[in-house]
Amino acid sequence: MLPPEFFHRNAMLVAIELLGKFLVRDGLKLRIIETECYFLTDKGSHASLGYTEKRKALFMDGGTIYMYYARGKPSLNFSAEGEGNAVLIKSASADCADEKALQRMLKLNPMPDGRFRKPERLASGQTLVCRSLGMDVPDYDAKQMADTDLRVIDEGYRPEKIIQTVRLGIPDGRDAHLPFRFIDHAFRDRCTAKPPKGAYEVCGYNETVSKNQKFL
Repeated sequence: MLPPEFFHRNAMLVAIELLGKFLVRDGLKLRIIETECYFLTDKGSHASLGYTEKRKALFMDGGTIYMYYARGKPSLNFSAEGEGNAVLIKSASADCADEKALQRMLKLNPMPDGRFRKPERLASGQTLVCRSLGMDVPDYDAKQMADTDLRVIDEGYRPEKIIQTVRLGIPDGRDAHLPFRFIDHAFRDRCTAKPPKGAYEVCGYNETVSKNQKFL
């Protein structure tokens, strides 16, 4: 499991370095392929709306789980260094799951008509990630991973290329222009939505961080 120190860093750096890590719960496993970062001063963030009991996880120690409902379905975030800063797990890939785990996740996360999703699109969205892992808000929100059955594991995989672009679903006037969405290039066909024109690719973590010093 990643140590707490991993999350006690700038949210952008955490978002970049979570790419390629694995979400593991109860024998289920997903590879993180897309993340978004948010800051207290960022108008697109929940924290920018101020502290509330529901949003308290965003103001807690780095690595605290923050879950909320998006269109009635759960989403997973981790707090980062500094009050109000966090990373959203935007999408994941089930390519790392064994057949038994894959079949369980397909049953946990069917399409609205009850059919199984295509395995390559099983977790292509923030709410699909949570549903595939069988996670719901009351069981995880405002808790540290050590106090839950969720783990984020590093098995040594690193993306060769990272796509950086603007986040999804941010309204105009709420910092929608910020390039705070990161995608593992190798899994770009499994992410939430195809990166728009203007997205750019960089080679690995160091180059991505170097291009974003003004935000760090």
